Amino acid sequence: MIAITQSLALVGLTGHLIDIEADIGNGVPTFNLLGLPDAALSEARDRVRSAIINSGANWPNKRITLALSPASLPKRGSAFDCAIALALLGAAEELSLDRLRGALVLGELTLDGRIKSVPGVLPSIRSGALQNITRAILPTENYQEGALVSGVDIFHFSHLRELIAWCKGSDYLGDDSLSSSQNASASPLVNFSEISGQESAKEALEIGAVGGHHLAMVGPPGVGKSMLAERIPTILPQLSEGDSLEVTSLHSIAGRISPNAPAPLISTPPFIAPHHTITRAGLIGGGSATISPGACSLAHRGILFLDEAPEISRPVIESLREPMELGEVTLTRLGRSATFPARFTLVLAANPCPCGWSIGKAKRCTCSPLASRRYRERLSGPILDRIDLRVELEPLSQSDLLRTGESSESIAARVSSARARAAARFHAVPWSINSEIPASALRSDFAPERKALSLLFQALDDEEITVRGFHRIQRVAWSIADLREEDVPTRATVDRALALHVREKL
Repeated sequence: MIAITQSLALVGLTGHLIDIEADIGNGVPTFNLLGLPDAALSEARDRVRSAIINSGANWPNKRITLALSPASLPKRGSAFDCAIALALLGAAEELSLDRLRGALVLGELTLDGRIKSVPGVLPSIRSGALQNITRAILPTENYQEGALVSGVDIFHFSHLRELIAWCKGSDYLGDDSLSSSQNASASPLVNFSEISGQESAKEALEIGAVGGHHLAMVGPPGVGKSMLAERIPTILPQLSEGDSLEVTSLHSIAGRISPNAPAPLISTPPFIAPHHTITRAGLIGGGSATISPGACSLAHRGILFLDEAPEISRPVIESLREPMELGEVTLTRLGRSATFPARFTLVLAANPCPCGWSIGKAKRCTCSPLASRRYRERLSGPILDRIDLRVELEPLSQSDLLRTGESSESIAARVSSARARAAARFHAVPWSINSEIPASALRSDFAPERKALSLLFQALDDEEITVRGFHRIQRVAWSIADLREEDVPTRATVDRALALHVREKL
């Protein structure tokens, strides 16, 4: 007899339904697993056999053939264990598979029959829902995450024994009161009010938050570059429902969603700050067996903060060029390709020279001109040309420290109001923030005032900016105009955007 259950294989955020066909026949007892399984999946035989026996069911001591279809797609990981066990028991006529029709089965089995959590549950169920999956069988530890998808009935079990009993007709005993508290995000622990001074940097961060513009901060040690960057999420609007699910899916694939998390949905823009020793695979994604998202995808719709940016390996930081332009990363490994979204806001922090003291009144810099130039050249021109806002931070004075900083709530209110103006302006187009305005639209419906453009054309003719910078400055000007409640960027607005783009220290 042949029995079929369904599971799912993820390639990036794209899910492929996998039919698990079990055939039990007479002959010498063997176990054959077909369909390009990896090492972890090939070991499923021993895990499933022990789990079935320790759950009180009978292991079919016959010739067993399992086929995972489509056979041409490589299958990886242990999330197929539960589906394999149910298909085997169905083929052995130990239980009925009627309750599994149209169901997606995910879960790893331990030797004693417990069902353990697996990564990637949210994107798996989202993909399954698009392929007419109406119910999902999950580990209890993944229930909160799976319940985020509407339109799919979720059944969760903590032991294979419970799942077998349910398939045989027993009542479902799962506790659906575990339903997810989707927006139970804690109040932020940091606030801009804790930072005195650095008003020009705060202005640039506010403009960047309005339009999603990339930003670089340069200044000596201890002036607050990291503190400023850490507080950017406190002035950003909450993610939309669609963006929240997409961001949470990326973190789920990366295994960053804790099992039994009370509120797994990520509703606030993520803040990702990798160490400066990060590798290229860690930054943009990769992996040999499984293609996983990197830091730039985990920062999707949020902030990617690179502290000590000149200390990062040059090939590593150069790999950000395409994601910064395209808003996505496509990775190819062993003939397989996966695409992850990566529409992040990049924030760089750097010292002005190796010793860090070439900015300020004390003139304490001990670096030679050659050493300072080589240090600045670690950030290439193509990377810096993709930075919209560049700001210099100087050491604080006594008067700066005595002033109380403006709170995140006040800044966030202005950012929210400016974004609302932009959303109303973009209601008939497929983009929603100023950094996404295409160059063609900047020449037509979203062009600044003619006098303002003449200023940029002069800077372009003088080779102070590139064509890419010409367009980026216009997008920044729209964000400044939204903050100033202007209907169109004026010459003064464009002049301010140009001043924030051109900085000699970078």
